[in-house]
Amino acid sequence: MSTEPLPLPPAATPQVVEIERALTRITYLSTRARRHDRLMTLAGVPLDRAAVALLRQVADSEPLRPGELAQRLGVEASHVTRTVQQLQKSGYVTRVPDPDDGRAQRIQLTEAGRAAVDRVRDAGARGMQLALADWSPEELGQLATLFHRMVDDFLAYAVEEDTEQSTAPRA
Repeated sequence: MSTEPLPLPPAATPQVVEIERALTRITYLSTRARRHDRLMTLAGVPLDRAAVALLRQVADSEPLRPGELAQRLGVEASHVTRTVQQLQKSGYVTRVPDPDDGRAQRIQLTEAGRAAVDRVRDAGARGMQLALADWSPEELGQLATLFHRMVDDFLAYAVEEDTEQSTAPRA
């Protein structure tokens, strides 16, 4: 592995600095334990944050191999294995054969898992609706469009970074 420092990206513009600050604030607010507990109470779903993140990921792109889940969530495979076991015991997910590789398995939501994700999303959206009640439909549409564009650009950048790192010569 190379020990050379990565080149510094260009300096951020003041607008990008403010976007980064706002995202940091949003991340902090959305990951607070009290908020999670309140959301789970409203949704009637007794799951920790890791389990909810995994359920949401599977719901958005099911079924997935555990390794793919770990990569998408940015966690170790052992973490996903433990969380999947917990969710399987609770009846939220099941393992199904991988059609591309008979030796492998994929994680799939059960009906109970789909219902839980739907309740969590509904409770979250209702809270967001209250918080953004003074925004016009046009403003909300613009924000949604820009957020999706930003996420797509972040994902594209992450893929480029991963590709560059995997093709870089090893020392």
